[in-house]
Amino acid sequence: MSSSVLRGVLAPRLLLAHAVALVLVAIAVALGFWQLGAWTAEREAQAVDLTQETPQPIADVVGPDDGFPADALGRPLKVSGSWVPDGSLTITGRGPASDETGDGVWAVTPVAVDGAGAELLVVRGWAPSAADLPEAPSGPVDLVVRMQPSQADAALVDPDPGDRELPQLRIADAVQLTTADLYGGYAVAAEPTAGLEPVEVPATEEVGTFTGLQNLLYAVEWWVFGGFAAFVWWRFTRDAVQAARLDPDADSDAGPDVGPEVDPELDPGTARVGSSS
Repeated sequence: MSSSVLRGVLAPRLLLAHAVALVLVAIAVALGFWQLGAWTAEREAQAVDLTQETPQPIADVVGPDDGFPADALGRPLKVSGSWVPDGSLTITGRGPASDETGDGVWAVTPVAVDGAGAELLVVRGWAPSAADLPEAPSGPVDLVVRMQPSQADAALVDPDPGDRELPQLRIADAVQLTTADLYGGYAVAAEPTAGLEPVEVPATEEVGTFTGLQNLLYAVEWWVFGGFAAFVWWRFTRDAVQAARLDPDADSDAGPDVGPEVDPELDPGTARVGSSS
């Protein structure tokens, strides 16, 4: 690197610009990685297997008026209450797992949860067909269940909204068939009731494409900002270097050129050039 270029880069007037650019780029990079970590953590949290945890009382995890909490997915919960056989539903086209379709049906009966003033839809189990469903139970019950969010497949349309057979366990559809307040999600019984096969709940939910997307976009934004700051610094420095090349004496500390001196003894009438009168 030539001395003029080096002098342009290290000119005192540019030192503050170098420092500001370095700080801005460092902050942008750090914040970008922080948001990237938040994106990764959110996706990992969704994939955590909660099905093997110790059951907790449902009141400690979700209330009847709450939206479905992400940390309740698949978590074992203890439910005490009473069966409401008159509110039973049949979910058609289901397989023996909560995330499968098939030719069988789910038997669903609400439980009036003690102290909640609301009912929880409980999948009691699976059967090959509606004709194989046993009678719904009644009376007090203590259950261990695993929570699932309301199903919402837009392609599944109920051909007869007036009956108690639904193509999916969508809370918004089920609430039309009852006068009770319902929880925002449904539950799958850990042990099926008599005459039914168990419905399996996946250990983890598949992480969605858009899970944590906002954090990822924030990370990209910070890195773009850091790149822009680095670009502005490069352009500013380049212009300074070019100016130093064109005028290598621009930053010289030398004073103004005052011209040659004239000896007054040789020419008394002539003043020293550049001197004051």
